[in-house]
Amino acid sequence: MSESMVLVINTGSSSIKMALIDMPSETLLAEASAERLGSPEAVLHWKTTAGAAHTPLADATHFVAMQQMLDLLFGQVNKDRIAAVGHRVVHGGERFIKPTLLDDAVIKEIESLSHLAPLHNPANLLGIRVAMQHLPAISHVAVFDTAFHHAMPLHASLYAVPYQWYSEYGVRRYGFHGSSHHFVAQQAAETLGREFDQCKFLTAHLGNGCSAAAIAGGISVDTTMGLTPLEGLVMGTRSGDVDPGLHDFMVRQSGESLVAITDALNRQSGLLGLSGLSNDMRTLLDAAAEGNERAALAVEVFCYRLAKSLAALAVALGYVDAIVFTGGIGEHAEQIREKTVEHLKILGAELDRERNAQYGRHSCGLISKPGAALPILVIATNEETMIARYVCEVLYSKESHS
Repeated sequence: MSESMVLVINTGSSSIKMALIDMPSETLLAEASAERLGSPEAVLHWKTTAGAAHTPLADATHFVAMQQMLDLLFGQVNKDRIAAVGHRVVHGGERFIKPTLLDDAVIKEIESLSHLAPLHNPANLLGIRVAMQHLPAISHVAVFDTAFHHAMPLHASLYAVPYQWYSEYGVRRYGFHGSSHHFVAQQAAETLGREFDQCKFLTAHLGNGCSAAAIAGGISVDTTMGLTPLEGLVMGTRSGDVDPGLHDFMVRQSGESLVAITDALNRQSGLLGLSGLSNDMRTLLDAAAEGNERAALAVEVFCYRLAKSLAALAVALGYVDAIVFTGGIGEHAEQIREKTVEHLKILGAELDRERNAQYGRHSCGLISKPGAALPILVIATNEETMIARYVCEVLYSKESHS
């Protein structure tokens, strides 16, 4: 594949993100995001090398927003220069373990997996269908959040439940945020001057959704998210790990339905549920500094649970070459990194406060003490670039077999 542009589309449950990337230079040419879709506050943000713009999209549907985003893009870029489109798809089940060229049969199979990610896969498919209507003559590639974790051994991926739940219904731990974990682990190896497939990393993707992973030999060998993105770490509005008996207990105590309890664990829990204030870590850190006890408690629970999970994931590695923080919280919240590392002395983790205060999205690097046995890094994630890399790998493979 010669030099060309890849369009990356990430259609979420209430948002759409789009990036146009020149490959193989990985230069970002344009990006757009439509947020809070379906609400009066819906808005479209657009940015190119020529400038930025913001357009209200009050009550716009995913379909309308996607149409407007593509119209804007094609008003500035000749669509004939776009070589391929990469689509983020949240759940690939056990069927899709690598980036896959899209056709009618693949789309039908992705649709059949929607019960595993009912908030995400249908939205992902909508983005795929609209983009394929606008760009029917080029390759479209699905990149699955779960694919990077597909090589987890059975002892890490299976739940201790009746085996037929796995064999008949696909009940197992799949993991998510795969593109992010893969990207930052590659960048960490490069930063340390190491071969990626020779490294053992703990990576923490921390945003409104959070997950950690153990990466060895270039693959994920364990992660915190499971069958759904609800398992694992404390998140913005998701509870993370809870006693499985909680659901039945709350149904009996509150009179609410199982659906309502599950919805509360997804949308009203996590940082928001603990603090009663916000799911935004910036808001909670400010409130905690002003003496808000529940905000401070939410922060402490978040950091403790994260450290506990990272320490547990180290079991899958045997030894740890580095810990990597990424995502909106991981990249920007120095206090969160400091509090988390304080709990990880058992791994020999020591943080340098000056370095920790220095690094963020535009300045990534080591935050551990000089000469420390265990490097700790902040690496800005770039899922769009990782998806573009996957797309190019698929196109190279397609060309080599044609």
